[in-house]
Amino acid sequence: MSVGVEDVGDGAKGALGFLTAFGGAAEPDRRSIAWFAPVGALVGFVVGAVWWGAGEGWSSSLIAATVAVAADAAVTGMLHLDGLADSADGLGARDRERALAIMRDHSVGAYGTSALVLDLLLKSAALGALAERGEVLPVIAAFAVSRAAALPLAAALPYARPEGTGRALHGLSPRVAAAGLVLAVALAVPAPGTLVAAAAVVAAVGLIAHRRLGGVTGDVLGAAIELTATAALVAGVVGLNSVA
Repeated sequence: MSVGVEDVGDGAKGALGFLTAFGGAAEPDRRSIAWFAPVGALVGFVVGAVWWGAGEGWSSSLIAATVAVAADAAVTGMLHLDGLADSADGLGARDRERALAIMRDHSVGAYGTSALVLDLLLKSAALGALAERGEVLPVIAAFAVSRAAALPLAAALPYARPEGTGRALHGLSPRVAAAGLVLAVALAVPAPGTLVAAAAVVAAVGLIAHRRLGGVTGDVLGAAIELTATAALVAGVVGLNSVA
């Protein structure tokens, strides 16, 4: 029994360290995969609590959403935002080799800046709309499915370079990826539209990465997580509007 408890603890710590700024920057292993969605749900809960508290303090959904987006960036160490910026800059390259070289560069270009601005604006707008209604469950669901978005990409596509943060997920089997997705689906039940949004983003990112890079990188996985979170939040708003 004690071994099982240790495995659970190590798995949770690995997922926490890989997906957030906490947990010692651990690399994920087979035990960590099942914790991707729960860690995402935890981040979503923190973000939801922050925008609820900010909304109570300032009575402004815009301020609440902006503070919540800042909290998200702080909790994740801006890791996924960095992946989005690098991936967007890489898309402007002429060929695969140049794209991978650009994505290694820490500087942010016009494509990356534009992607970040648009993503953060859309995420803030979605969180603001949810804050006006006091809806936290779609936020938790969105963050849960977004963290699991990296799993099918890592399982379906090869790693595009010999090194990198995301290589820890290289060789992930479809069975393990599917097991990790089960909890994401369960956590998204209160907001099923987030699953549709997640599937669309994963399919689009996978197709682009396959065509332009021949596979995924850590930046691509980070971009997929960030874009899925934003798209899922928007889907949460749409879902509420459809039943209003």
